[in-house]
Amino acid sequence: MVRTGKRYLRDPGTLYDGAMPPIPLARRSFLCLAAGAAVAPLLRAADVKLSTPAAEALGWRLSVQMYSLRRFPLFESLDHLAALGVRHLEPRTGLKVDAARPDLKFSEDLPAAARKEFKSRLADRGLSMTSCFLDFTADDPAQPRRLFEFCKELGASVVVAEPPAALLDAIEKLCDEYQMNLAIHNHQEGQSRYWSPDLLLAACRGRGPRVGGCCDLGQWARSGLDPVECLRKVQGRILAIHLKDVAKKGDRNSRNVVFGTGEATLPAALRELRRQGYRGLTTIDYEQDSPMLDEEMTKNAAFVEGVARDLR
Repeated sequence: MVRTGKRYLRDPGTLYDGAMPPIPLARRSFLCLAAGAAVAPLLRAADVKLSTPAAEALGWRLSVQMYSLRRFPLFESLDHLAALGVRHLEPRTGLKVDAARPDLKFSEDLPAAARKEFKSRLADRGLSMTSCFLDFTADDPAQPRRLFEFCKELGASVVVAEPPAALLDAIEKLCDEYQMNLAIHNHQEGQSRYWSPDLLLAACRGRGPRVGGCCDLGQWARSGLDPVECLRKVQGRILAIHLKDVAKKGDRNSRNVVFGTGEATLPAALRELRRQGYRGLTTIDYEQDSPMLDEEMTKNAAFVEGVARDLR
């Protein structure tokens, strides 16, 4: 549900009157952070209030692609995530890790001490790095194993990537060896070799169940595709979802907007996932770094929860 004055938005163009539920502790904490309160480790596992219980009940493990919070170094952004009431996170290669060490970037080359500190910070806040968006290169044959070792050490069970086609055989073997999934992501047409459902299915053809799609609904919309039809086409190969709404379908430069206010048909797409019985990572991937970022992220999570309540 997205707040619009005294009313709340469920589906685009559909407003209804109703009382907003009391703001939970996590929401209040998040707004305190947004207002400039100290972002020390002030939230511990016992304090984190899950903001999306209905979504979790449907099997949608809500996560956040940490590029959404790239304004903050990764260590700092964990408190914002905990205050949001979301317990899963998906870092991305290249994110800054610590304000005190500006050259430290999140990747398989992260030093052992920084990895240990990251795991400790996750545990303190009751968070899980369930997936990771990584960059594979065909220039280094040893890199895929290093990436899998890195993800395993930090607790991830899903690798999200757009790997070179030549590496897919080797990556699938690593998926079986490490008992992890490869969720192939789709950036928009012109930016990804997997931008359409047909291209994703071609990459998965003949492969086992550990190789599938990380379906980015907003990127499909940017490419002029119908996200609902795309989900139907790839049914059975969906391993993860990236939730993204865009202002204009078919516009590759379209900006992200708060969920439910754009043209990516998110309510219908979530209903389709429910119809398919999808249970898995459902990740908020919000690229718009606006002055109201904290409030907009809260609205995005509330939107998913509102749709989930309607579908239970």
